[in-house]
This record gives sequence, C-alpha cells and structure tokens, in this order.
Amino acid sequence: MSQSILLLPGDGIGPEVVAQAERVLRVVAERFNLDFHFESGDLGGIAIDRQGAAYPSSTQAQAKVADAILLGAVGGPKWDQLPAGERPERGLLAIRADLDLFANLRPAILYPQLAGASSLKPELVAGLDILIVRELTGGIYFGEPRGIRTLESGEREGFNTYVYRESEIERIARLAFELAGKRDGRVTSVDKANVLEVTQLWREKVSQIASDYPDVSLDHIYVDNAAMQLVRAPKQFDVLVTGNIFGDILSDTAAMLTGSIGMLPSASLNAQSKGMYEPVHGSAPDIAGQDLANPLATILSAAMMLRYSLDAAAAADAIEQAVSAVLDQGLRTGDIAEAGVTPIGTVAMGDAVIACLN
Repeated sequence: MSQSILLLPGDGIGPEVVAQAERVLRVVAERFNLDFHFESGDLGGIAIDRQGAAYPSSTQAQAKVADAILLGAVGGPKWDQLPAGERPERGLLAIRADLDLFANLRPAILYPQLAGASSLKPELVAGLDILIVRELTGGIYFGEPRGIRTLESGEREGFNTYVYRESEIERIARLAFELAGKRDGRVTSVDKANVLEVTQLWREKVSQIASDYPDVSLDHIYVDNAAMQLVRAPKQFDVLVTGNIFGDILSDTAAMLTGSIGMLPSASLNAQSKGMYEPVHGSAPDIAGQDLANPLATILSAAMMLRYSLDAAAAADAIEQAVSAVLDQGLRTGDIAEAGVTPIGTVAMGDAVIACLN
C-alpha cells in the first residue's frame, strides 16, 4: 500500500536540504521495495508570500491525510517585521497543535568521526548518546492569556501563561519511560520545581508514573543544573524528559556537544505515531541558495521518519549506516570540516550518501 509523504521545504536552506533527503528516500524506496507518494506544500515564510498565511488551509488539508511529514526550516529576517502572531514560526506552532504532535524526540548522538568537532574535550563527549523528549504542544508557548498590554501608568507589559495539565504531563512521561526501557533504562526529568508551581505538578506526576516502569530508574534535576551538567558531564544522561520551553533550550545545547547542529534530526509525534520530521538547525538564510548547507540532519530525519512512522526500520538503518560511511570517507560540509579539510557542498553530500546506499 502506498504511503504518503508530505514535503514542506519551507524557508532559507530548507528547500536545499529537503531535496537531498527526498533523493535518498527515493533510492531506499527502490532498494527496499517501498511505495511512497510524495507531495509538496507551503509552511512558514514561503507560505505567507504565496498564500498569505504561515499555515494555509491547503497545507492543513495535505497534512491531515499524509502518513508522515518532512519539514526543512521556517523563518528568516525577511519576515521579522511582521506582528508576532503572523510570523513564519507561528505556522510551525500551528501545525504541531493541529496534528497534536505532542512529543518531540531529539537525539544528541556524537558520531565518532566528529569527536574533534565538538566544543568539548573528546573524552567528555566520545560515545555520547542522549535522547531529549520534549513536550511540544503545551507550556508557555501555547498558554493563554498572552500578549502585550498598556498599564494605567502608560508603561507596556508583556505577559505569557505557563500551564500544564496532568494529562499532558502523563503522556509525555510515559513515552519517555517507554523509550528509556529500550535504551539504557534511565530517565531524568527536568523542571524548576523550586520556584514554579507548574513544574511542582510536573515532578509529582512524573514520580507517580515512574512506579509503572520498575525497570527504568528516575531522577530529577532543575533546569539550570541540567544545562550546566550537559556541558560538564553529558554522558551521565540517557533520556531527558521536560516541558516545551526547557526542552527547546536544552536540546540546542545538547546539539552543540555533537560538533554541529547541522548533524541532528528530530521527530514530532502524536499518539498514533504519525509524525513531522525536521532537522534541528534553522533556516540559515545567510547561506541559502549557495550549496553550503549540511543536508545530513534532514537525511537522518528521514531515517527517523522511516523508523517511527512508516514501519521501515531496515531502510532507516541503511540510511544511518550510509551517513556513517560518508563520514568515514572524510567527507565534510563546511560546518563540520576540521582545519585542512576542503568542504563539499549540499548536493555533493547528498550524492555521497546515495553512493553509499547503492
């Protein structure tokens, strides 16, 4: 049966890296006898330009029926002058909420070939394999009321609401425990329970759920300490589970431990394992259209899509092995090239991965 993949190239370098991931998906589809149907849609700034909204109704209709979605990136300075509620990033939040993509999985894996590219000493990061499980559709990014108001004094005041329901905490915590059970069996829950009532409830609920997973250990850590520990001794962690804003910050911190944010994929899943997959990096408008972007994070996001949403684990393994083989060959884009190494471009990196698949 044919499976539908919606491609949302988005802005900046998004179209360039998604194009390479699509090429890789077409090759593994032929090799593993998979039947994929590809469609393309608009999200973010390009959607604003073409259709007047960051998440237009046409894309919404496509997203509802797709089996999986591959996203490039959204945003850029071109749209920074728009009101906050009309910027490209609001389209990203909207599609996550519309599809109930409540769980964001962000692996931080250091390929041994790139140990020298990390900003930390190789002995601190060699063998790094962390999974950050971030709640994606709640918390302060979605809480109401929110806005900017003028006080009686004439001074303006910005405000946001940080809120989590028990049910939202429970479903993300259960996923984290289930994933940890397939890894090293350790969950670290990140909160700020010493000052925020929302995360006091978070800690209480996660602790309660832990009793249903006796083979998985649980510890708690405040978010400020978590940030410090990620750069002090990152290998102490296995699975980190946390809310939306903390996960946003910590996952980018963890990304840099691996040498480049351009190497890291992510998955955003709903309860039925339907997902949207995207590289952790942004739209990088300063290098857009110059064949300089690293497509490996998007290619690895496609591998996650095969594994989590399309039931094609063997094809996912093949892609990940091909990426490792390319790195073994010493091929690097500019963001991961060490001194003395001549970097290759986006298309050439896609060519190299495909060559290792054949």
